[in-house]
Amino acid sequence: MEWVNGVLSELGVTGRGGEPPAEFPSSAVLPSSAVFPDGAAFRIEIPSVEGPRVLDDVLRAAETEGITVNRVSQGSGAMLLRASELRDMAQAGRQAGVEVCLFVGPRERYGTGAHARSADGSAHGDQVRGLRQLSFALEDVLRAAEQGIRSFLVADLGLLRAVTRAQARGELPAGIVWKVSASMSPSNPVTLTILADLGASTVNIPADVTLAELAEMRAAASVPLDLYIESADPLGGVVRDNELGDLVIVGAPLYAKFGLRNARAVYPSGLHLEAVARANAVEKVHRAAVALEWLDRLRPGLIQSKPGAAGLGIPVL
Repeated sequence: MEWVNGVLSELGVTGRGGEPPAEFPSSAVLPSSAVFPDGAAFRIEIPSVEGPRVLDDVLRAAETEGITVNRVSQGSGAMLLRASELRDMAQAGRQAGVEVCLFVGPRERYGTGAHARSADGSAHGDQVRGLRQLSFALEDVLRAAEQGIRSFLVADLGLLRAVTRAQARGELPAGIVWKVSASMSPSNPVTLTILADLGASTVNIPADVTLAELAEMRAAASVPLDLYIESADPLGGVVRDNELGDLVIVGAPLYAKFGLRNARAVYPSGLHLEAVARANAVEKVHRAAVALEWLDRLRPGLIQSKPGAAGLGIPVL
């Protein structure tokens, strides 16, 4: 197997299984290379925040629970929100110091093709199909950016290349966060480095990653990792709130995401599903509060970013 180690070493990753620290300290002081620009080890993300009213509920729930939410993300797509709704979300995020990350649309699952809705093709559902969809997706980013949004979920390699090229040309604002979606999450460190090289700002990795696999990912790239501490059933239904501290120590800088097991799906969302989306979001904030209690109990001393911290895609008004 030595030849395998040689190949992987040339790709910038270790040929041996990554290992977490043999013993976790009771409180952790992480090296500067393993933190966000503000010196924090982790941030809290609430996903499936599908519009301004759901965002308002998240912000109120965070205040009630006494926790900080650093990022909210949305899955239905910016394309399904009116310009006024985009501005409302941008304004609320700006005032609260919260990153507002919207999915780029359209994608295959919204198109007329049958492939993405078949059993074998479902994994392609969030990819962008053809130049027509790619053009619409680029316009979707620009439209939302015009309303102040500075963070976007991307689930297609070609789209990631296109948006970063557009940014380099000055067609899109500088400083936008490009978040690689869980539907395109890399399962090995080589793929992670490719996404980072393509310009990904943060990258979702699988919710069921082991500590050893997480250590491999972190050793390969410095890009912040996004990890579901609790994931929805379609993503495995993993619930590991009590592991938050260990995951932060090994994976920092880490976005700790809180999905919800046994929850009704809401994509694409709208008024017909708003009550469900709002209830789901409030419970996700509660789950985050529970996990933070476990972190303080088992791994005290780990620092979370404060609202408006450096490196967040805070909306611009």
